[in-house]
Amino acid sequence: MSTETNTMEIAKTILGQIQYADRSALWAWGATNFAAISESKEFQGGVAFQVNGLTHKGWVKVCLRWVDDYTIVFINKKREVVKTVEGAYCDMLVPVIDWIEGK
Repeated sequence: MSTETNTMEIAKTILGQIQYADRSALWAWGATNFAAISESKEFQGGVAFQVNGLTHKGWVKVCLRWVDDYTIVFINKKREVVKTVEGAYCDMLVPVIDWIEGK
């Protein structure tokens, strides 16, 4: 499998896991501008998207680590990292992002 195909599959899988946990979560967060994150030394890949939630407006990056858990990074509109959550699993994606969003 090519690196480009693998990158897209990981991004689609993460979005699928979020939608499986809560079908309306991406809509509720005002998620737009989805982008796949390429493989790196730290991460197998991931997905980034812009949100317009109640308390967090900016970007959310969900990165799949090589040890098969996620690092979720919240970036504000000034491109500053405001919060990083490490060691999350797929069933924790929606609750963690909801918690930051202030739900």
